[in-house]
Amino acid sequence: MTPTIIDYVKLCPLNPDFIEGQYAANQLFSENKTFPYRLSIVVPAYNEEARIGASIDHIAEYISGLGYRTELIVVDDGSSDSTKEIVMGKKKTMPSNCMLHLISYIPNQGKGAAVKTGCLTALGKYVLFSDADLATPIEEWPRLERSLIEGVDVSIGTRVWPTGEDKRTSQPLFRRVFGKVYHLLVLLFVVREFPDTQCGFKAMTNETAQRLFSLQSLKGIVFDTELLYLTKKLNLKVAQIPVEWSNIGGSRMRVTINQAVSVLADLVSIPGLHRKDINK
Repeated sequence: MTPTIIDYVKLCPLNPDFIEGQYAANQLFSENKTFPYRLSIVVPAYNEEARIGASIDHIAEYISGLGYRTELIVVDDGSSDSTKEIVMGKKKTMPSNCMLHLISYIPNQGKGAAVKTGCLTALGKYVLFSDADLATPIEEWPRLERSLIEGVDVSIGTRVWPTGEDKRTSQPLFRRVFGKVYHLLVLLFVVREFPDTQCGFKAMTNETAQRLFSLQSLKGIVFDTELLYLTKKLNLKVAQIPVEWSNIGGSRMRVTINQAVSVLADLVSIPGLHRKDINK
């Protein structure tokens, strides 16, 4: 299907030529240490008309207090509601130090594909992706930024704190049970170093983003785990940063037999997917 491109778009996830071109362009920025923005914030959105406007307003207010240029990239992942129209309507409300971009395509591809698309277009020195519901407040960014400044390649938010406190206890029971089973499978098949692979608040240097997302291939929710697997295989420096998190209503995630099978299949496929690309 032909993708729908809205506003300023540098690539489409269904066009590998554009992805490769943007990857090369961003490598050039990385090599020259010249970035038009200090921070790129990527927000994947699928049928988020009920909250995307408020989330953009909140992020914009926060950015207005930062002393540097930022871009906010919203990736509309094939929404059938008015998500993209709401995002477009926010362009004129952005503070002077923030540029809002919208990437929109059809059909729906999945969260992993949306995040990959946004991160491969990002032109900031640092690239942060965050869930549209802002379950982890955008105000947690400085915690991740600090570790990136100190020299790590990837800084991930974790809802499991060193004190033993687990911020996920506010989730519904079915989500907690599914999460525990998922984590056990992650330990068995993929990586052992991360107690929370699925927190939707992760940041990295631009160079690292281009490297990781050029290899990442899973389109669904397992993409976070795939990224962390790649960080280990590529010997990247990863910081796990405790962040605030609250359960936000309105999730469309429903645990069904078909979904569970799909997640399991994606999870166990990760090592095999990247057996040949680790030395790239």
